[in-house]
Amino acid sequence: MASAASRKAPSLVVAASVGAVEALKDQAGLCRWGYPLRSLYRHAAAAPRLRALSASLSEAAAAAAPRPAPLSAEDAKLRKAHHLVCWGPN
Repeated sequence: MASAASRKAPSLVVAASVGAVEALKDQAGLCRWGYPLRSLYRHAAAAPRLRALSASLSEAAAAAAPRPAPLSAEDAKLRKAHHLVCWGPN
């Protein structure tokens, strides 16, 4: 009898965990956020004033962003070696 109970215990834990996650998702409304977010995005994209504002802000941010300095030959070699060590063929 004890062996049958011990075999059912892991499946009961999994079932309880899945049930808890689903209950929390329903309670927090996480499953229902897709439509409102899409709706807000479409509304903002359709408003010309907001579109002009976002375009001007992105242009200002791009102009204010510092440009990275070009790499020297030695830095480029070191970067390539590092890349090959980390991501090269195994």
